[in-house]
Amino acid sequence: MRTYMAKPEEVQRKWYLVDAQDKTLGRLATEVARILRGKHKPTFTPHIDTGDHVIVVNAEKVKVTGNKFEDKKYYRHTGYPGGLKTTSFAALIRSKPERVIEKAVWGMIPHNRLGRSVIKKLRVYRGPNHPHTGQNPEKWEITG
Repeated sequence: MRTYMAKPEEVQRKWYLVDAQDKTLGRLATEVARILRGKHKPTFTPHIDTGDHVIVVNAEKVKVTGNKFEDKKYYRHTGYPGGLKTTSFAALIRSKPERVIEKAVWGMIPHNRLGRSVIKKLRVYRGPNHPHTGQNPEKWEITG
């Protein structure tokens, strides 16, 4: 028997809705990355984008454990000498809570062409509302 390899035109994509309220950031991000990659499907193929679309709502209500709320830092560089910029988790969750989840999920998918196509299927929203009701997303429950 031969190993099944999915073809890009055979992939059936679904939409899933994930509520981030009172969920731990890392546990939420691993589950979202798993759905985006398609690892929850029996037809998973490592070199093909077999994943589904994910909508994350209530991004500002995600939680972190320990002292990460004050101590966790996000770094970016302007490209100029001495241009390292630092933002704390507390400041980022107040100003752009969507970015916190996007950065956590991006760290858990491949950093190549496949990863860039996978991350485009992630939509993160601050409140409980989203504009994708026409896709009839299924609710995906995350434990922990």
